[in-house]
Amino acid sequence: MTWEIRDAEPADLDVLVDVWRRAVESTHHFLRPGEVAELEPQARAEIARAAVRVATGPDGPVGFLGGSGGVVDMLFVDPSVHGRGAGSALVDEAAAHHRVLTVDVNEQNTAASAWYARRGFVQTGRSETDTEGRPYPLLHLRRVTPPSPATRPTLQNDGTRAQRGERAPRVRGQGTT
Repeated sequence: MTWEIRDAEPADLDVLVDVWRRAVESTHHFLRPGEVAELEPQARAEIARAAVRVATGPDGPVGFLGGSGGVVDMLFVDPSVHGRGAGSALVDEAAAHHRVLTVDVNEQNTAASAWYARRGFVQTGRSETDTEGRPYPLLHLRRVTPPSPATRPTLQNDGTRAQRGERAPRVRGQGTT
């Protein structure tokens, strides 16, 4: 499936909070009963003030990524479309703008940790608690996207660097005899 990625609009807020809730209820089984409802006002406020990109399909928003400067603060996808590429499309779109991406993921959310690992993220650290001090350890992940082949410098026969598709200038006297 192809997803349209766009900026969030104020009218998206209720739908995005619903996506957040369904995603958390589906993946954060370690939360104690009632904790999702307690976290919802904070999630609503964070979604409302963050720079958010939205993945939309034929029926509207299905996921979103919030963050800035390569830091992914939130990535949530409706469980009804898990495995269909919406999350990957959001991460790929962020990586197109930021070569280095970082994200924290709850250690108990093993499916999310594995998902990020399949997309090239590696663990760079761990915290005993979440950012609010709750007993939910966080794994700190990082992904470096290599430059595209079209812009990656290559070493030429004469030892100089040139962009792909360019020829290094030929210097008289170099080469094989």
